[in-house]
Amino acid sequence: MATAPPASTSTSPQRKSFNVGTRKSKLALAQTDLVVNALKNAYPGYDFSIKSKDTAGDRDKLTALKNMTSKNLWTEELEELLAAGHLDVIVHSLKDVPTLIPSTCSLGGVLTREDPRDVLIVKPGLPYKSLSELPAGSVVGTSSIRRTAQLALKYPHLKVESVRGNIETRLAKLDAEDGPFQCIILAAAGLLRVGLGDRITQYLDSKNGGFLYAVGQGAIGIEIRSDDDTVLAMLNEIGHKKTLLEVLAERSLLRVLEGGCSAPLGVESEWITDSNGKTKLRMRSIVVSVDGTRSSQVELDSVVESPAAAEAFGLEVAKELVAQGAGSILKDIKENKATS
Repeated sequence: MATAPPASTSTSPQRKSFNVGTRKSKLALAQTDLVVNALKNAYPGYDFSIKSKDTAGDRDKLTALKNMTSKNLWTEELEELLAAGHLDVIVHSLKDVPTLIPSTCSLGGVLTREDPRDVLIVKPGLPYKSLSELPAGSVVGTSSIRRTAQLALKYPHLKVESVRGNIETRLAKLDAEDGPFQCIILAAAGLLRVGLGDRITQYLDSKNGGFLYAVGQGAIGIEIRSDDDTVLAMLNEIGHKKTLLEVLAERSLLRVLEGGCSAPLGVESEWITDSNGKTKLRMRSIVVSVDGTRSSQVELDSVVESPAAAEAFGLEVAKELVAQGAGSILKDIKENKATS
């Protein structure tokens, strides 16, 4: 059993009660339970209270994500409560967390990553088993500019329409007899965590469907106050190092490209062993224009054994993407958004 952590300089040494913040969705609460249960197992004498609330991204279920001006739709209000001391921990889907967070907050750790891939879910009763089988004009539901761009690149014969809401809401829209969608694309991790893995028709990756996933997808990010050494020490007991290094590299890549949540940037990370027996992190990444007519894709390997090395690797991948044309694609997207 883990020993009690050192106290933060700003808190009492007797501190044993902690408030854990999250959104109210079924998935958010399921992910928070994973974190709280891990903390309870490591620190059985401590008390962890879950405090949930709807955020701006939850309340506005109609506006397409690409048209929303804020990048902090799911995090800002919880971060304000964290900074004010009302919360000690916030549990996020890491892909929803902007790469630049307030200086009063920091990423305290991540749990072991769930399957990070995107998945295809076909409307019940339709015979199709993959994206490639869908006939021309089939409507794919997604609110992600990344998925929209990759669909335009790989499957220009398909039509994309925005679909918003939590997992259950999106599935209901797909299943509706009079609904417009033949299929939707979601993250595997969310479906698996809420027990809906049986709805998955096809797993999508670089080899199947030609899809790369979102930065941080499948990882549970745990945000804390930047000066809270007590909670940081606790999270070090339950965190997963390889996942942390993966997502730090991915988030560094995204930060350098200044893409934010609305960038058509996909990644795919895996650990490999090279011919000399060295363990390396391999990252594939792609940036695609929204209409799918231009793309920049790279694959690089690096020895990544520390957070600093992960950050440097993300920078290296970003520079290579820019050299392959990603910079001009992102510049055009930003200019078009500013004038629209």
